[in-house]
Amino acid sequence: MTAVQEETVAEPIRVMLAKIGLDGHDRGVKVVARTLRDAGMEVIYTGLHRRPEQVVEAAVQEDVDILGISLLSGAHMPIFTRLFDLLAQLDEPYRFAIVAGGVMPDEDETELKQMGVGAVLGQDSTPESIVAQIRSLAGR
Repeated sequence: MTAVQEETVAEPIRVMLAKIGLDGHDRGVKVVARTLRDAGMEVIYTGLHRRPEQVVEAAVQEDVDILGISLLSGAHMPIFTRLFDLLAQLDEPYRFAIVAGGVMPDEDETELKQMGVGAVLGQDSTPESIVAQIRSLAGR
């Protein structure tokens, strides 16, 4: 079987995209959702104004490969701290990678990665680089 055939036989990468908190701007996350869908991934978008508890529960129930959190509010550090606290409380270890997207200062990237964020994709990330990062994190 060729690599192309294996890719078409394999399950698509399942990505959940979420907006946590009061941030009401969702144009960017919708563009990312479409980009990932067009790249052959299965995309679930939770919508606006979700709580971290809702997002963690949905990601576990949907058995996603990647959980992408889009933030423009500036509250990324407390939101990701809460998110990882909730993930640590799960009965079983979670099996998905976490991606941060949106507008975040460069100096926070190291701390986010130390928390467990697999990639930080800023507002200037190209569609090609986003797809490549997601495929890499999903191991495909």
